[in-house]
Amino acid sequence: MQALVQRLSLYGKLNGHQGCVNAISFNSTGELLASGSDDRQIMLWDWAAQKLKLSYQSGHTDNVFQAKFMPFTDDSKIISSSADCQVRLSLRQENGSVETKRLSKHQGRVHSLAIEPGSPYIFYSCGEDGFIQHYDLRSHSATKLFYCSSFAENSRSSSVGLNVMVIDPRNPNYFSVGGGDVYARLYDIRKYQVSASTKEGNPANYFCPRHLIGKDDVRITALAYSNTSELLVSYNDELIYLFQRNMGLGPKFVPPTSEDSPSSPEAQVYSGHRNFRTVKGVNFFGSNDEYVISGSDCGHIFIWKKKSCEVVHMMVGDRHVVNQLESHPLIPILATCGIEKNVKLWSPSSDDITPLPNNVQEIMEGNRQGREDHSRVSFSPDVIMHVLRLHRRQAHVYVERRYNREDSGSDGNDEDDEREGYLLGFSDGDPAEDGENARECNIS
Repeated sequence: MQALVQRLSLYGKLNGHQGCVNAISFNSTGELLASGSDDRQIMLWDWAAQKLKLSYQSGHTDNVFQAKFMPFTDDSKIISSSADCQVRLSLRQENGSVETKRLSKHQGRVHSLAIEPGSPYIFYSCGEDGFIQHYDLRSHSATKLFYCSSFAENSRSSSVGLNVMVIDPRNPNYFSVGGGDVYARLYDIRKYQVSASTKEGNPANYFCPRHLIGKDDVRITALAYSNTSELLVSYNDELIYLFQRNMGLGPKFVPPTSEDSPSSPEAQVYSGHRNFRTVKGVNFFGSNDEYVISGSDCGHIFIWKKKSCEVVHMMVGDRHVVNQLESHPLIPILATCGIEKNVKLWSPSSDDITPLPNNVQEIMEGNRQGREDHSRVSFSPDVIMHVLRLHRRQAHVYVERRYNREDSGSDGNDEDDEREGYLLGFSDGDPAEDGENARECNIS
């Protein structure tokens, strides 16, 4: 398998979106790929032929964060979520048209959708309001199950804003969520009735690296489960950690008031990348999840061997930032997206094993140094979430500006577009070369 991984190279690009691509998802057979963007369009691709099959307005009024096929529906039902706080259902008609309708609305942006494995009806959403919502497409109902409570005494809210939710494929009764603090929370869905509720959820377990316990300036951007229930946790401007099921802190965990952290087995650590400018995904790769993959602020895709935590392959995935990565369900194909307005496809098509870049140590050292320099500034969870919202707001302004240029007949300039796309990222605090929009992302 490693020889295939080290032969991964660019297979093609799917061009069509007019904004940053935030969402990519294969259907169950792997024949189609769905993408969602800041342009509020959802596109369905025959990725192998690199052809657009269908493009339609999602019905969302802001950036699309997720777009997923419901299984066993002949790919006729697609669910989506957005910065507009909505969760929507798209229904593909036999005549080729698409009808969309709203299923629910959170009181905050909706970053993640999780489909019950094998179910054509049941899925869940989580958002910045901290709530987990349950959906059953047979009744077109949406129900608040519970909210994720915060440990922080100085937080403005009793709930934790959520970025991601994943269901354990080996035991779908369990799911994990992560967001505005350092703790990945594991819940047992059997403990919650599908009836309207505003109650606080009670986690069955918590996962957190020992040195991050009690920290209030780090948050979770992504989670992923392996096919053996291992949990990957990716942190903003920190590292990626792999937890076995026995590495939890227990259901009655409370952050210690002293410097002493509770004893727990050490998680495996994956380093070299940087996850600061945008909300990065993380995933497994390989038929048996033998590899860990992540994007980076340096524009590279990092691939680590899971057992050894060794970087075995790197690819330039974006001129600026790689955000999301999605593995094909059956074969060693990888789809990625970032600040650029396309989806990139990677296949083991190189004739030779590709060595790591000559400057790999320089790249990783630059990422490490940037992370350490930034760690000297401490942000509260509320400030971190505010910066995320500011980032998304700028993305919306960027798209509107682009549309206005096109409507007025402006020829536009691709380099200017890419420069604006880059400015949507977070700044390390260096002054922008020009324009006020770039400075809006700085916190001093």
